[in-house]
Order: sequence, then C-alpha cells, then structure tokens
Amino acid sequence: MPELIDLHATAMTEFDHRVRQVGTADWALPTPCVDWDVHDLVNHLTTEQLWVPPLLGGARIEDVGDRFDGDNLGEEPVATWAVAAREARLAWLAPDAVERTVHLSAGTVPARRYLWEMTFDLAVHAFDLARALGADERLDPVLVSELCDWAGDQGLGPGPMFDEPVAVGPEAAPQDRLIALTGRKP
Repeated sequence: MPELIDLHATAMTEFDHRVRQVGTADWALPTPCVDWDVHDLVNHLTTEQLWVPPLLGGARIEDVGDRFDGDNLGEEPVATWAVAAREARLAWLAPDAVERTVHLSAGTVPARRYLWEMTFDLAVHAFDLARALGADERLDPVLVSELCDWAGDQGLGPGPMFDEPVAVGPEAAPQDRLIALTGRKP
C-alpha cells in the first residue's frame, strides 16, 4: 500500500498535468461542477493550496481571514497554480506535517484526514478539468483504488460538497465508481 503523502503527490501531478493543458480560450469552458467554469475550478484548487501552509503551521480560519477570498489566479493562472501547488507540497513534506492537527472550517481534525481530503479533491477535480478540456480523463489506477477505499469509508453523499451518487453497475471500473460517488457521470 502506498504512503498517503505519495498518493497526494500523484494526485497533485494529475491535476497539474491538466492545468498545463489549459489554453487561452479554455478558461470559460464549463466543467462537471455545474457552477464552475475552468477558471473557477482552477481558482478553487489554487485557493485550497494557498490555505495549506498556514493551516499546517497552526493557523485557524479566523487567523487567515479573507486573505484568500476571490480570484487568486491573476494574470498568469498557470504560474500562480504552480507556485501555490509547490508551496503546499513543501508544507506537507515538512517533518511531522501529517501528524499535526489542523483547524478547518468544519472543526479541528488530524492533518492526515486533511491530506486525504486534499488528495481526493485534487484527483476528482483532475477528472473534471480533463472532461472540460476534452483531454484524457484516466487517473492513476493506484490512486483511484486507494481513493475508492478511503471514500467508501467516508459515507459520501448529497450535501454541500457532492450531488447524489450516480448509480453504476457492479462491473463498473474503479475510476467510474469513484467519480460516481461524487454525483458525476462517469
């Protein structure tokens, strides 16, 4: 079984690969996230990465305030993503980072749980971005397998983060099952 920190690197690479495929005319394309176009999706993931260093450093949501509200991509969205992703990854690689406690909007949780959530989000949104761009949607099979196992234990379902899961048959591929859990059509 791969280490969680390595799965995170794989998920980060999957999303990064798709971001680097975004062309100038692609930023307004719709994504499987109904309210988001490509720009909104990449901004969401970039913003998530911006939060990682302060949260792993012990900051609380109120300490950060509205610093990361709004559009964080600026004039060079791909470069902005790359810097935010690099800084987040470095924060995760710090000694004992995964063993810390973080203060999220949903409460105080082990950093390991936060890392699972970030890994899951990167992977699912890599799929979303690929679909929006008409690019290769296939995700790393080991990553998909591990995320399927993790997500199956989380009781994902309808709510503020995901739509009602989409039904897939028992013969569905692991990635299709993973994507369907989030209410997306594989």
